[in-house]
Amino acid sequence: MKTLLTPGICLVAVAALLHSGVIAPSAAVVGYAFYGAWIAGLLLAWRFHSTRIFSALAVLFLAQQALSYFFFSSTHVPPSPQGNMALAAIGLLLPLDFVLLSVERERGFVFSNLAPTGLLLFVESVVVAVLCRPDPLAAAVRAAHHVVFPAPLAFATQLAFAGAAVVLLIRYFLFRKPVESGLLWALAASFMALRFGGVGRVPSVYFAAAAFLLAGSIVETSYLLAYHDELTTLPSRRAFHDALLRLESPYSIAMVDIDHFKRCNDTYGHDTGDQVLRMVASRLARVSGGGQAFRCGGEEFGILFSGKATPEVLDHLEKLRADIESSTLHLRGPDRRQETRGPDRRNQRGRGRTQTGYAIRQLARSTASSDASELSVTASIGVATSTRENPSAEEVIHAADKALYRAKAAGRNRIEAASAPRRRMRSKSAGIA
Repeated sequence: MKTLLTPGICLVAVAALLHSGVIAPSAAVVGYAFYGAWIAGLLLAWRFHSTRIFSALAVLFLAQQALSYFFFSSTHVPPSPQGNMALAAIGLLLPLDFVLLSVERERGFVFSNLAPTGLLLFVESVVVAVLCRPDPLAAAVRAAHHVVFPAPLAFATQLAFAGAAVVLLIRYFLFRKPVESGLLWALAASFMALRFGGVGRVPSVYFAAAAFLLAGSIVETSYLLAYHDELTTLPSRRAFHDALLRLESPYSIAMVDIDHFKRCNDTYGHDTGDQVLRMVASRLARVSGGGQAFRCGGEEFGILFSGKATPEVLDHLEKLRADIESSTLHLRGPDRRQETRGPDRRNQRGRGRTQTGYAIRQLARSTASSDASELSVTASIGVATSTRENPSAEEVIHAADKALYRAKAAGRNRIEAASAPRRRMRSKSAGIA
């Protein structure tokens, strides 16, 4: 929720400072802020290959420039018909563009990928220019629409922004990507800019805020990629090491390893292996006792328990081990490795080299014949606690790893503590583990 709420809090803070009179930036300062945020956002989008944010910044720039061009009067004079029409047109096109950019996939900065978006923005710019051109015929059409349909235009603008906001919010909860959050709050800032007239100091501040929020979504995306594992959504190894720096003794570290994970990959394929990792990670994310789980690499995970010793966390780890063992994965379909094939000519070259592969294939066939749609795994856990004599996190991890190796050697699917006496917890192995 931080990714969703933080940009909104920033926007509310800007609005509070702006309308309370605490800050009163000049037009020049606001202009520099908008162009600075816009250029910084473009550079970040280009550097991190975010075509959606790049295009959204282009939409903001075109909208701001069109409003500035067609509003010939100051904020103290009733807006011109050209300005009213530009405000209405942009109020419909901007939220539509944000929704289209939200559903569009990242395609990279290649001309063939950027051409459709560029063509769409060019057509929209031409439409706005034609509707707002100051010739007698267009002025008559604008005047007629201004007199007959003022309320529907305003309602259509609000409806367009509300509908786009709902779509972006739904997409955020579906995918939980910072880009969706950035588009959502940039849309809100753009609505505030149009709400206060589209031109002038206050609208320009909101346009600048929208550009800042879009640029910030790129920074948030890079942070998530650096500190969160994309496959399991758990914090990554880098986040694990950062968390170690903030620990104060006493604390406990548990190292978790999926049993026979390599055999799972060899038997069912890497796609199924990824499903297993996600399933185990979802159980680790729910670990009780105040533990925080991290993916340290491959099939290995770490859990940090701040302020707790080994006896205090063993019950929580046993609950986690049992939860992993009782979980079943519903396979999407048979892997090619499970399909019966004809005679393998390589088997004729030597029986010694093929015994392992033959055993794996036989295991897959026997498992598939018993229950081809479900798979269960187990995990081994080693835990260690810091002491006054051993406060180093590296030493605690080393002790937890040694305990994990003992759990593997003792039969897997159990917990081993680094401190004596050992406490072994095991149950019947399941699935391929």
